[in-house]
Amino acid sequence: MNNQKKIAIIMGSDSDYERLGGAFDIFKKFDVEFTAHVMSAHRTPNAAHNFATTARENGYGVLIAAAGLAAHLGGVLAANTTLPVIGIPVENGALKGLDALLATVQMPSGIPVATVGISNATNAALLAIQMLALSNDVLADKLVEYKKEMVEVVEQKNIKLQGKLND
Repeated sequence: MNNQKKIAIIMGSDSDYERLGGAFDIFKKFDVEFTAHVMSAHRTPNAAHNFATTARENGYGVLIAAAGLAAHLGGVLAANTTLPVIGIPVENGALKGLDALLATVQMPSGIPVATVGISNATNAALLAIQMLALSNDVLADKLVEYKKEMVEVVEQKNIKLQGKLND
């Protein structure tokens, strides 16, 4: 898909990689070009700033920020781009991701960061694809098929359950 925008996942630490597998799987399933990078809002703020300010000209359509604990990464990216930013609060530390969830969702007015559930990389990927699908009919059609597949899976699970109950 030549005109399709890319999606970037920026993770605050390489330790977040394992938690992001669901996003990588979704991007591959939908044949969406993506990149992944490690950048810290606190340790490499200039790198995060530079990435965000050049993301549009570098062909990105959506940025995903995965961070735990203080989780300022989504806000740093959103402050430096007009592209949509999706935050994945990563489960980590004593508060098990609740601190990251609150830090990600509580952006100041004018700096929106769409936020998914704690460590829910799959939903972040799907939301990013839905955003790109607003101007990409191929992706929109793939989303329709994906939803149909989900319905079929649930229907099959129900049939299996009914079989167990009737044994």
